[in-house]
Amino acid sequence: MHARAVAASTTALLGTVALLFPVSPARAAQAGTSPSVIAHRGASAYAPENTLAAVDRAAALGIGWVENDVQRTRDGELVVLHDDNLRRTTDAEEVFPGRAPWKVKDFTAAEIARLDAGSWFGPAYAGARVPTLEQFVRRLERHRQKLLLEIKNPELYPGIEGQTLKVLSNEGWLDRSHLAGRLIVQSFSADSVRTVHELKPAVKTGLLGTPPVSDLLDCSEFADQINPSYSSLSPAYVSSVQAFDGPHGEPMEVFAWTVDDARTAQRVAGYGVDGIITNRPDVVRDAVGG
Repeated sequence: MHARAVAASTTALLGTVALLFPVSPARAAQAGTSPSVIAHRGASAYAPENTLAAVDRAAALGIGWVENDVQRTRDGELVVLHDDNLRRTTDAEEVFPGRAPWKVKDFTAAEIARLDAGSWFGPAYAGARVPTLEQFVRRLERHRQKLLLEIKNPELYPGIEGQTLKVLSNEGWLDRSHLAGRLIVQSFSADSVRTVHELKPAVKTGLLGTPPVSDLLDCSEFADQINPSYSSLSPAYVSSVQAFDGPHGEPMEVFAWTVDDARTAQRVAGYGVDGIITNRPDVVRDAVGG
């Protein structure tokens, strides 16, 4: 029984309702399924994060889901990077020594394309580049992989939601087959997730973080998933999320991040989560059978 059907008229009662009508914390296990395993920034324990090499490594490991992060350049190109600056994962300080603080939004796509995004990880990856979103999804398509796309720092990039959807559409990622199970767009910003849902209601969406149970009914209007840090989770919270129907009429899901060892993966899977995001997808898959 879903909390949407029985929620009382005041938000204050929602937490009680969700806990009074919980889904089993072992819902996925009882259904004979294991949580999905999602390669965090690609197989980022084994190749430089958010690069095409990390996508390829995930594919070589047999991992179907890949997570990435999207930022925007000064001239409006969407690129795949986690940080809002270029210092940690590229040689921007060496190539552009006078451009501190090396924010992504202060560089053109052509300038970023010059940077080495692999040497920091290891010499075998020297010369790896920061991919554009187009390049990234084309590589996923080559491998027939699925995409969990995070819109990073939307407050820095007004309109990035619509632009992201336009790129995905141009690349064929908003057709029926992709929308049926190969694409999720997420963000830490509830406003950004809501905007994605309003612009393209057919797209599955996720809200990163751990909103209080009293906010879940509102979240269920625009988010199909609640995706928290595993360290913030409990079986009761997972059940509370799954007790609500999302905007597509299915129970909301929980993808937990970032789990990199077998023991933690088994514990989190036991909470009944629907997915586990990991830098070591082979380790987690072997632990939980995903």
